[in-house]
Amino acid sequence: MEENKLIIQNTLTNEEIKNLIYTIRGRQVMLDSDVAMLYHYETKNINKAVKRNIDRFPEDFCFQLTKSEMDTMWFQNGTTSKGENNKYRSEKYLPYVFTEQGIAMLSGILKNDIAIDVSISIMRAFVEMRKFINTNKNLFEKVINIENKMDKKFIEQDKKFDIIFDQLQLGENIKQRIFFNGQIYDAYSLIIDIIKTANKKILIIDNYIDDSVLKMLAKKKNNVEVVILTSNKSNIENLDIQKFNKEYPILKISKTNKFHDRFIVIDNKKMYHLGASIKDLGNKCFGINKIEDLEIIKKIINL
Repeated sequence: MEENKLIIQNTLTNEEIKNLIYTIRGRQVMLDSDVAMLYHYETKNINKAVKRNIDRFPEDFCFQLTKSEMDTMWFQNGTTSKGENNKYRSEKYLPYVFTEQGIAMLSGILKNDIAIDVSISIMRAFVEMRKFINTNKNLFEKVINIENKMDKKFIEQDKKFDIIFDQLQLGENIKQRIFFNGQIYDAYSLIIDIIKTANKKILIIDNYIDDSVLKMLAKKKNNVEVVILTSNKSNIENLDIQKFNKEYPILKISKTNKFHDRFIVIDNKKMYHLGASIKDLGNKCFGINKIEDLEIIKKIINL
């Protein structure tokens, strides 16, 4: 029939396909309606094809959501899905979902070169999602542990997430980190995370400062004072400082020869020792360590 015929569609990006993947029952799955959209089929015809070949679709290939699972899926997405997904409002219309294996089986049933190409793109997205989840497994466990400590009855959803990510930001990942050659973005990201924690003052001690530090300091909170102690060897122009102060006040720079190592002090209470100059982050293996001894922090500040 004409309505079953696959129509060529514009190729979705890998990121767009990944946004259609949800985690249900510990598996990464895709809604039948989203699968149908990618293949340009009607959802009912996709499901009919599955029912005609039901022996090829065990539960680890394709299964129907429960009402609670559907609600969880909407929560993952942050809103209800588009299009015909809106009809899934009663248990009579609970959707089916396909795992990565189910997508592969479906492409064989459709027997179409375009369907195979689409399936390859979808499976690549599944692989990337799986790699992302495995890489960030510890982070997800922290989120779950923090969530479990909260009283869900009394905390609004947006506030709860603020608390979760604030705790993650101030957690063990900032206390001690080792970066290897090439981890430039990761190192800069951590410095920015540290800068964002300041509420009143940031003290940076680094003999080889350049204008790269200004780009990171632009992420600080409004009205947080910044003091940079550096040497005559630093490569930062007065004009850059003036321009920065017009938009992100207040920044002060003083020259000193008292320090050999690099430090960042936040609100005179937290201090981080940097094994490399800020301008060289990620170029070689180095560490960032949090120093929690308040007496040492006071001595550094008063030098």
